[in-house]
Amino acid sequence: MAISVDTFFLEPNGQGTLQARIQQMIAEGILSGRFHVGEKLPSSRNLASHLGVSRITVTLAYTELLANDYLTAKDRSGYYVSQNAPVPPQYTPVQRGAETVNWNAALARRFSEGDFLQKPSNWQEYLYPFIYGQADRTLFDHANWRLCAVRALGHKDFDSLTGDYVDRDDPLLVEFIARHTLPRRGISARPEEILITLGAQNALWLASRVLLNRNSKAAIEDPCYYALRDLLNHAECELAPISVDQRGLPPDAIPEDTDVIFTTPSHQCPTTATMPIDRRNALLARARELDAVIVEDDYEFEMAFLGAPSPALKSIDREGRVIYVGSFSKSLFPGLRLGYMVGSEAFIREARALRSLVLRHPPGHIQRTAAYFLSLGHYDAQIRRMSKALQQRREAIEEAIAEHGLNVAGRGVFGGSSIWMQAPEGIDTTQLAKTLQEKSVHIEPGELFFSGPNRPTNYYRLGYSSIAPERIRAGIHQIADTIRQY
Repeated sequence: MAISVDTFFLEPNGQGTLQARIQQMIAEGILSGRFHVGEKLPSSRNLASHLGVSRITVTLAYTELLANDYLTAKDRSGYYVSQNAPVPPQYTPVQRGAETVNWNAALARRFSEGDFLQKPSNWQEYLYPFIYGQADRTLFDHANWRLCAVRALGHKDFDSLTGDYVDRDDPLLVEFIARHTLPRRGISARPEEILITLGAQNALWLASRVLLNRNSKAAIEDPCYYALRDLLNHAECELAPISVDQRGLPPDAIPEDTDVIFTTPSHQCPTTATMPIDRRNALLARARELDAVIVEDDYEFEMAFLGAPSPALKSIDREGRVIYVGSFSKSLFPGLRLGYMVGSEAFIREARALRSLVLRHPPGHIQRTAAYFLSLGHYDAQIRRMSKALQQRREAIEEAIAEHGLNVAGRGVFGGSSIWMQAPEGIDTTQLAKTLQEKSVHIEPGELFFSGPNRPTNYYRLGYSSIAPERIRAGIHQIADTIRQY
């Protein structure tokens, strides 16, 4: 198949003859990596017609490139990018001119200066990837997900595939969440109280924009999910970081003028602490006292292989103060970017309107595929498979940690997929992580989870969802040995 003729354009103000300009255009495409070795060029007739030049002009340009070994010719087939052509390993567009915009002055807001955990793109090549939140391809049900995706592409689902929901969501997915997912957390909700989002982070962003402004105050856990802190900073509200303990967020520490409380009661991020029922009741009472709203991020509740998880905070809320956030990104795969939010109809109406202004709705095909995967029982089977595997890995990592005398700062009482660790005082785990990378070990430094200028630097997180159980012990040995060297 030839390179599309539509990708060829002559510079309007180009210098030189038409033949030279065509030759330069093709050479630049090869040198930048846009055209790959072995790809076929358009026929001289088609390219001449597209460019509005004579066929002989294109033929002469091809002939010159052939002589310079940029192209090769095949009898009765055409011209191809030569095996000897100087093609770079990746596509690098040719710079067309020097930019003159002063971006320091033009940028009204900056979003690139917040905390961001850089995960290596080649983490799967690591021998010991203690990485958090990534999918293990050996545990995912590829076959049935593919069947559900194909079914969602069928004629019967044509409208859900191609239609513009505007401000609605796939009714099959909403129904499953209402009838099956939420009852597992003790939550009852009508479709008008459910909104599909592009993952939990999108839900948190929507909640922050609807509930907060520069005159508001938000209470957050410390440490907490770093992306939440950054998106709240962009909301320009006042932040009140509250230090968590072994029981999660202490309600008495929440300031008097707090408007919104963000919390992860079932599985605190990143310490994995679980808030007991008496503190949950106290948190609701504190919110009532402050007339505040609570945003509950209930991530990883499905990964409860050590015992049944506590009911969600939303399930014991009788006043509509709690906005519940859930996600399928951890239980299925992070690239799915599919989550949901549950709240009072008045709140969901505004969040839905904001979502429609930004992205209208998550792709219909993804929603319908997920709806089939959930409703046909494949999701439950996957959760059981993942829970069994995670329990095996949890046992292996805890044994290895105890064997090497490493210090655990927090472990989920119901399960989960990570353990919160504390290195000895004086050890910077950001530097430790860089040292371990050279030994094919990946850990996640904990500093960016904390708020304020004097963040502790000796915490780190060990994820075990994507590492083979037989490699856990050797990986922990590498970590312990490197810490001892410090």
